[in-house]
Amino acid sequence: MPLLRASIPPTALLVLSLYPLAATADQPQTATPPSTTATETIVVTAQKLAKARSGIQTRIGATTYTLSSKSIQNQPGGAEIPLNETLLQAPGVSQDSFGQVHLRNDHANIQYRIDGVILPEGISFFGQSLTSRFAESIALITGSLPAQYGLVTTGIVDIQTKSGAFDQGGSIGLYGGSHGTLDPSAEYAGSSGNINYYLAGDYAQNGIGIENPTRAYTPLHDNTEQGHGFGYVEDIIDPTSKLTAIAGIYQGAFQIPDSPGQQSVYTDGTQSDFPSALLNEHQAETNDYAVLSYLKAGDAYGFQVSAFERYSRLAYTPDQTGDLEFYGLSQQAVRSDIAEGIQADGSYNLSDTHTLRYGLLFTAERGTSHTNSMVFPCLTPTCSSVGTTPVNIENGGGQTGYTYSAYLQDEWQIIPKLTFNYGLRYDVLNAYTDTQQLSPRINLVWKPDASTGLHAGYSRYFTPPSLELIAGQSIAKFAGTTGYPAGYTPAAPPQASTILPERSNYFDVGAEHVFFPGFKLGIDGYWKIARDLIDEGQFGAPIILSVFNYGHANVLGLELTGSYEAGNCSAYANLSIGRERATQIVSQQFNFSPQQLAYLDTHDIYTDHSQFYTASSGVSYNLFGTHLNTDLIYGTGLRQDEGDIPNGGMVAPYLQLNLGITRRFNHIFGGPIELSANIINLTDRIYEIRSGTGVGVFAPQYGPRRSFYIALRKFF
Repeated sequence: MPLLRASIPPTALLVLSLYPLAATADQPQTATPPSTTATETIVVTAQKLAKARSGIQTRIGATTYTLSSKSIQNQPGGAEIPLNETLLQAPGVSQDSFGQVHLRNDHANIQYRIDGVILPEGISFFGQSLTSRFAESIALITGSLPAQYGLVTTGIVDIQTKSGAFDQGGSIGLYGGSHGTLDPSAEYAGSSGNINYYLAGDYAQNGIGIENPTRAYTPLHDNTEQGHGFGYVEDIIDPTSKLTAIAGIYQGAFQIPDSPGQQSVYTDGTQSDFPSALLNEHQAETNDYAVLSYLKAGDAYGFQVSAFERYSRLAYTPDQTGDLEFYGLSQQAVRSDIAEGIQADGSYNLSDTHTLRYGLLFTAERGTSHTNSMVFPCLTPTCSSVGTTPVNIENGGGQTGYTYSAYLQDEWQIIPKLTFNYGLRYDVLNAYTDTQQLSPRINLVWKPDASTGLHAGYSRYFTPPSLELIAGQSIAKFAGTTGYPAGYTPAAPPQASTILPERSNYFDVGAEHVFFPGFKLGIDGYWKIARDLIDEGQFGAPIILSVFNYGHANVLGLELTGSYEAGNCSAYANLSIGRERATQIVSQQFNFSPQQLAYLDTHDIYTDHSQFYTASSGVSYNLFGTHLNTDLIYGTGLRQDEGDIPNGGMVAPYLQLNLGITRRFNHIFGGPIELSANIINLTDRIYEIRSGTGVGVFAPQYGPRRSFYIALRKFF
């Protein structure tokens, strides 16, 4: 991990700062009762240490929605469903194209963690590179977050991995069906002495790798091949400590789908009307990560120290002739990013009413971008006339960035039913800009009785933009060519102001009540006031997002949730109402036309990912051993342009209903067999996710058509 050599002294200081607490705390008893077997002892210890990790990383005052392994399996498709689609079960989560999801109408800005350890955001879309398969549970944490959560703060997706300490054995499976889908997979969990492990892998291929840009059932040129690998190993050193290693790999290859009947704009002198149905563009993605963690838990203290690394790479290969004729730019693009860091979190019980939590985070990251572009030369200053012989322009850049974070907070139990969690977080950013922020966090939780909980909080947030999405290239190299931003000339060039971190004030208040065993309702309201709001958009044919800032933004919303579980039946329902409005483009202005910039300077607009109503629900029922399940998602639609008003309209509302049926046959030689059948979009409702217009929207995308899938899994 070469980028972290300079961080050894801070790490040493961190270990020294934690050691006195460990040295002075009383050690718990380690004696094993004579009747307890070694295996039982390991399981009990693993459970205790898992609980200790949860105690170190509190969620007091935040809004948390947890998807258990049962919830994951009860969705149509079960763990075969990509993670981004699993998250649609949670309140406030809406779908977008390219495997993205939005939470509370913010664009992305979701932090992913595995067993509490941060995974830096990569170039590949996490909805594809992480899967639900290895998750024992998935917690979505949002709202007014405690001080330990920083940088990426709209939501935290914390995945608790499966472990051989609790579920031993393995399985092999095959999932397939419509659109040529074929997805074999395997997983195995086990224990050996103090070692617990879990391994999983899958390979997927289908004919709808990226959302269809047309209404047709079968997209053109949309095949994909993807593979995932995941490994988890923990060594329980003694009853108070463990060492954990996690590693994951992802490889994806995509054809870029074609939209027939499009009219070409340019000509290279040999062909004047290239068939858009024959465009041959490709994109390849890589996202690999590794984590090494040490956890120590005593009677009055606990801490976890982790080192992590993530490498991601994206490569876009154009159709040189076709891209030139349609866009005047055929760009072979490669972006890569490597991030390494150390995360430490600790807790110490000062007294029966005060628990201190503290931590440090250091990340070093290097992002690079290289493009090789073919463009036509302009024959007039405004490029109203162009040549027919393309020229080549090479461009590229890189950026190294560092973030340093520290926090301290106190959980004060004022009275048995009232808890006050307050703290400070300090973040420093050294990258494309050097800046910092001290952020207060305050949360109050009141539980008047065992069935009712109320919370209110305020958080100051500091969110740096994703380094890997900043190209760092020179626009001036494209002056006098069709690759120069439209609407500008070298004599009147566009601005390219530095991308800024987002700063915001966040308010959240909510309540939940258990009306009778198994039936719970909740309500949560939020308000965010942001400066330099971070947004992302696709500005060109490569499916590579670029970041920019709105000067000011305001986000409001209300969430209603309900769940029911009794006997053989379980159900949930969520409804979110919200909107996000912003004004003024204050960075990367070259991605926008002069007309758009002029309008946004004086008007508030809805951001392109703002959806007024978002709903989800699901029901699962066990009928004599056969699991019947259904879920649906609903939305009033993301934004699109309306006349001259950016994002002034909405695409049509959508509703997608999915069904599943699963049966497990236990009395089978060699181990049980599980069969399932699933229907996605039962009513075959054709709906747009994106219309192709809107700020940062490049092309239309449609939701999935009615599809049929079956799955077979053999356990052993």
